[in-house]
Amino acid sequence: MIYHDAIVVGGGLAGLRAAIELNRHNIKVAIISKVHPVRSHSVAAQGGINAALGNHPRGVYDTWEKHAFDTVKGSDYLADQNAVIRMTKEAAERIYEMEHWGCPFSRTIEGKIAQRPFGGAGFPRACYASDTTGQALLHTLYQQIIKYKQEAEREEMVMYQEWLVTDLVIEDGVCVGVIAWDIVSGRLEVLQAGAVIFATGGVGRIYGCSTNALINTGMGMAVPYWAGAPLKDMEFIQFHPTTLLGKNILITEGCRGEGGFLLNNKGERFLAKYSDSVNAMEIAPRDILSRNIIREIMAGSGIDNSYVHLDLRHLGEEKIQQRLPGIRKICREFTGMDPVTDLIPIQPGQHYTMGGIDCTIECETSIKGLYAAGEAACVSVHGANRLGGNSLLDTIVFGAIAGKNAVHYLQDLKGRKCETALKDTLKRTEQRFNALCKPEGNEIPADIKVALNKVMDSKVGIFRNASALQEALYEVKALSDRYNRITLHYTGKRVNLSLAWALELKGSLDVAEAVIASALAREESRGSHFRTDFPKRDDTGWLKHTVAHFTPEGVKLDYKPVNIGPFEPKERKY
Repeated sequence: MIYHDAIVVGGGLAGLRAAIELNRHNIKVAIISKVHPVRSHSVAAQGGINAALGNHPRGVYDTWEKHAFDTVKGSDYLADQNAVIRMTKEAAERIYEMEHWGCPFSRTIEGKIAQRPFGGAGFPRACYASDTTGQALLHTLYQQIIKYKQEAEREEMVMYQEWLVTDLVIEDGVCVGVIAWDIVSGRLEVLQAGAVIFATGGVGRIYGCSTNALINTGMGMAVPYWAGAPLKDMEFIQFHPTTLLGKNILITEGCRGEGGFLLNNKGERFLAKYSDSVNAMEIAPRDILSRNIIREIMAGSGIDNSYVHLDLRHLGEEKIQQRLPGIRKICREFTGMDPVTDLIPIQPGQHYTMGGIDCTIECETSIKGLYAAGEAACVSVHGANRLGGNSLLDTIVFGAIAGKNAVHYLQDLKGRKCETALKDTLKRTEQRFNALCKPEGNEIPADIKVALNKVMDSKVGIFRNASALQEALYEVKALSDRYNRITLHYTGKRVNLSLAWALELKGSLDVAEAVIASALAREESRGSHFRTDFPKRDDTGWLKHTVAHFTPEGVKLDYKPVNIGPFEPKERKY
């Protein structure tokens, strides 16, 4: 049995920032990540991180209050306004903290942090490092982790790389540790801790057409979900309007923020046709643009009835190479095209999970001693639709908050004798592993995964209706039945990636069921959730959060009120 004061599950931006906050307060912390931290999905964020710094000539009158209003409006008024206000108030402090730690932000002529326009924002407030902002932030935090490890007089920060957390250990409603699988050695380990923070990212890979890394299976949400921590607002799945045709690699919103155009098969900037994007055009929020791109394709104005073009040619080679070099490299390597001279073929693709582990503004879950932050969590600051540039901000603001509150919890914590709970949970995990490794079934996990992706892409996408959602729910339940009969060709425990994918597939199926059931129940259209059979927003009946509880028989839904602050809900216009 291994003991740490605190365990952070996830090595991305939220997890690393939480670990730093814990270690700054002399808490011995362990980070568990199934990949090396700089391979976490945070590295894929491109365009920017929001803060009302006012460094852009058009942003001099920007304030945190205006940032908060844009965020609440962008959320279609489902965000909790107390959480939004806290995030936007702390934004500048966190940006300057990252700058002082060495983050290589792009600069203005005066040497200030450069900012660009992003969709749904009243001012250019997205701070950026060319088009590799997530990578710059993640490497900066990882360098701080290394610094803390080197400066510690004793081993106060331990990193478990290529370990997969399979279970939480709960005793009398209190989280006392985790069970984790060391993928390299094949050992199952019991790790006891006073506090546990989950910061494992989103669930994008329940979809096939996704910008997400393959590691974003939803397992990080499923483990707390199975243990009794509910998931909130899982019906709200963001589709990014511009992903590379056929590959679904992210083509940053920064392209449109720098002045890129979306064109149909006639070469027209078609967004002017649609009332909800006629004013904002290419920098309208993501939910609006994704729907209007699909509408344009369905009207016969797409290219090959499947995509439209993103045009950057008018920006010129110098600007593209300076501000969007990563996008130019992606286009050259994956399509053979150069955006300096060629049009980029794009289509909407799944991108982000607004929902997640239900937690308070202090990142506390319903399980004492368990905290959540980042995309795995739902505080909720994004509501029904996230604005570009707010996800990176969410990770470092609430990563720090989760770490700070875990410190306070640990300072007041008295010792617990939890050997029985730890041993019992380990025994159940071992039984689950052994059952998976018995080659008695006839179902191939990869076939189930492909079938899940097809269901989610075709029936739980940008446009939804009751009939398709009912079919999707039935099909996912059938896939869960098939999962009980899976077989593995190799049943060893050491470096068995087939076993890892099989374990995570169960998490994907259960989280997908929560997404579908929540979407089926919400009979309105709000933000990213658009029901063709209920095309209007309904504040009377549905201005509330969906809360999904796991049961062996299937997901059970409940609801809780939205925190309404200074911004009264009104029609969302741009």
